[in-house]
This record gives sequence, C-alpha cells and structure tokens, in this order.
Amino acid sequence: MQRIHEPVDLIEAQMLISMLRSEGIEVYLQGEDLIGGMGELPALGLLGLMVSDQQAQQAHQLIVSYQQATPLVDGVELQQLAAPGVLEC
Repeated sequence: MQRIHEPVDLIEAQMLISMLRSEGIEVYLQGEDLIGGMGELPALGLLGLMVSDQQAQQAHQLIVSYQQATPLVDGVELQQLAAPGVLEC
C-alpha cells in the first residue's frame, strides 16, 4: 500500500474517499482513530489516504484533477461570476 495524499481534515478525507471509491479504487484512511486525541489543535500529517500499489497512480491522478478543478455555481465557473469590476444583482 502507498500513502498518496494527506487530507487537511476529516471532511476532505471523506469526500476524497467517496470520489475514489466511486471510481473503483479501494482506499483506507490512516490516522482517523487518532483525531479525537488531538483536541482542537491541528496536527499535520496525521491523516493519510492509502491505496494499493496497483491503484496508486490512478488515485493520485484523480486527486490532482480534483484539486485543479474550477468550482461551478449553477453550471457557471466561479471565476466568471467574480470577474473584476462586474457587479451583478
């Protein structure tokens, strides 16, 4: 197994797990059981998404594509909605 990504928090981890599983990639969340012991302080590197060696490259590519995607609001790219100097009511 390979650690392919360190999610920022549990919400991001669960979202990425759902995305990867929908693509047929089996994924394990490492460190989930340790979060409660940290309290409110962030701990970098605590969480890690683990996949099999055979699926690591595909999973990594999917996560990179997700991170580079432009958010859509009602089918319109968020960048278009926030064009400088344009105020829509």
